[in-house]
Amino acid sequence: MSSSENLLKDMISGKSMTASQQIGLTVRLSIPAILAQISSIVMQYIDASMVGRLGANASGAIGLVSSTTWLFGGLCIAVTTGFTVQIAQAVGAGEDKSARNIMKQGLIIALCISAMLALIAALISTPLPRWLGGEAAIQKMASQYFLVYMLGLPALQMNSIAGGMHQSSGNMRLPGILNVMCCVMDVFFNMLFIFQTRSVQINSITFTMPGLGLGVAGAALGTITAEAVTCAIMVTALLWKNRTLHLRKGEHLRFHRDTLARAVKIGAPVGLEQMVMCSAYVMSTRIVSPLGTIAIAANSFAVTAESFCYMPGYGVQAAATTLVGQCVGAGQKQLSRRMAWITMGLGVSVMTVGGVLMYIAAPAMIGVLTPNEEIRNLGAAVLRIEAFAEPFYAASIVASGALRGAGDTLVPSCMNFASMWCVRIPLAAILAPRVGLYGVWIAMCVELCFRGILFTTRLKRERWMRVFEEK
Repeated sequence: MSSSENLLKDMISGKSMTASQQIGLTVRLSIPAILAQISSIVMQYIDASMVGRLGANASGAIGLVSSTTWLFGGLCIAVTTGFTVQIAQAVGAGEDKSARNIMKQGLIIALCISAMLALIAALISTPLPRWLGGEAAIQKMASQYFLVYMLGLPALQMNSIAGGMHQSSGNMRLPGILNVMCCVMDVFFNMLFIFQTRSVQINSITFTMPGLGLGVAGAALGTITAEAVTCAIMVTALLWKNRTLHLRKGEHLRFHRDTLARAVKIGAPVGLEQMVMCSAYVMSTRIVSPLGTIAIAANSFAVTAESFCYMPGYGVQAAATTLVGQCVGAGQKQLSRRMAWITMGLGVSVMTVGGVLMYIAAPAMIGVLTPNEEIRNLGAAVLRIEAFAEPFYAASIVASGALRGAGDTLVPSCMNFASMWCVRIPLAAILAPRVGLYGVWIAMCVELCFRGILFTTRLKRERWMRVFEEK
């Protein structure tokens, strides 16, 4: 058992811990999750960079459907959350057998739901680019990318839920290592699938690099192949190697109505939130589309580049969900409050530093993704607008994770709805025709600041702590 898992067990058992030990535990749990999140963004960065070499149309094709892929991925996150929060609370309460049964139920249901979502996505893949207002020149490529990527949705779902279950049991390290490995595999598979067979020279050595020349579709296939390999290892490790959750003889799968009902109660608001958020991203795409292929590509690249700043926040969010969830399960009210604010402070600190670095390095970050000077200049300019919102964005991300750990998902989902649809979308629709892509990103910056204030207020008022009165 790792030192982090030992400290986590000491904490939830009520053993006295100093403030520095609590902060140290938070950091230890956060770092592997941060690495996992960064690796996923590196994969997107690699895809965007490689596809960027194929031209602005190829980049615009991926950018056009990216918001819709997030929508389907968000629904998978809802399924993951519905079960991983219950596992964290069961482990915190010392109910390991119950946690293992929740795990088995979650894996089966997640696989079935992701397969259905993949089928729906396949059916809409052809008309989707037209619905989104994409130019005729990029519609076919966008459709191909979306189809291939979405057919791999079950692998993405199982990788996500298995990784979340590892984290909920206190094992943050393994998902981090495997996702970094996934990133390395993505590079290899992309090189194989995107480009034609070619000669490559490194110093004085020349060799033939095989390739299938699938272009944009190859980028999706490369990512999905890497995810599928990682998924196989992640699930295998969960079922046979995880100290708390691995399968035991004599423990048969039983579907419990209470577990499923609670998964719906926790996950449904998250699913609604993801639909609201991602449908807003789709609407943003509709707002950006009339601005032309250059704007679509610059917007897509800037979103990818910004991910390097906010994905560490999602790593801290994972730690917040685990820490608060296990504290709730153990009945540690004061400790759950303390861990919520410690993770909040860590997340805001990390993303504030990231925002400063992003502002300084914006031209270089976009420059890696595309050789097109017009796209580079526009992408760097809008990226710098967003840098000012990163501390507030961090507050909303980490607070959301802490609230999820306590099972508080409905009100945060409503807050996200109000923030996106009452602030960002109307403001973007007003500003885009007047100042172009700059207006869309100004609207985004204003909305993220507003969202951060909402979530900080929710956390501070502590209505989420009513869960202790219900126990």
